[in-house]
Amino acid sequence: MASKKWTQNDLPDLSGSTIVVTGASSGIGLVTARELCAHGARVILAVRDVEKGRAVAKGFVGSYEVRTLNLADLESIRSFAAEWTGDLDVLINNAGIMMAPAFRTIDDFELHMGTNHLGPFALTNRLLPFITDRVVTVSSILHRRGMIHLDDLHFDSRPYRAMTAYQDSKLANLLFTLELQRRLMESGSAVRAVAAHPGIARTNLVAHVRGVNGFVNSLSQRLCNDAEKGALPTLFAATQDIPGGSYVGPDGFGHLRGYPIVHAMSRRAMDTAMARRLWDVSAELTDTGH
Repeated sequence: MASKKWTQNDLPDLSGSTIVVTGASSGIGLVTARELCAHGARVILAVRDVEKGRAVAKGFVGSYEVRTLNLADLESIRSFAAEWTGDLDVLINNAGIMMAPAFRTIDDFELHMGTNHLGPFALTNRLLPFITDRVVTVSSILHRRGMIHLDDLHFDSRPYRAMTAYQDSKLANLLFTLELQRRLMESGSAVRAVAAHPGIARTNLVAHVRGVNGFVNSLSQRLCNDAEKGALPTLFAATQDIPGGSYVGPDGFGHLRGYPIVHAMSRRAMDTAMARRLWDVSAELTDTGH
């Protein structure tokens, strides 16, 4: 007999819990926030565009708030964290960008590395004193093709390629999770650091891509998960009793689509020496995590 496939209907009663979801105004983040809210959690939608966040959240059932957060701006992260009070059960680092043109954040970070890794790194470390259960960071199956160039994180010397920048930042997400979990265990904390990826999901993440890559995106809209199913690994990682350091993704062919299961990270993502070195560099760049 085939095992039961886990869906949002298997979410537990989350009454009394508080969960932050970054990038919750569209795509997988929106679905994640909506489902957690519907199952009793108090959900904080941490978004760049508060008006958009409020508009999409009008259809939510349950308790929610919308707060301003721009992960490409360390001052915005500082302000968000400085206003936080009380326990935070789960932080979901969902927000991200993919294959954007060459651009720098206000802090002079390459846009992918700044938004997808250094922003969540800073946010997590600033909120960590309040977190009681776990940190979930959303990566990508494409992390397997990433490489960390500690001496050139921001493409100062390398030719800029949007896909390379994205892949590198998604590998950084997993190395961050690995090292965060190690530090939590070393300190005796019961908080867990886990990661998830949606496979390939039909969202607006690459809506700006044209040409051949645009064709690939169009094809993925017919072959891969929609946002509803793409959010399942994140929901699973945020609520199920899994070990720290777990990596959750779809169970289908190539882990591109399907229902959530725990599976192995790539060898590059489990490089403990690189994880520690990346942490140190990230701590210096963001003035957090020391």
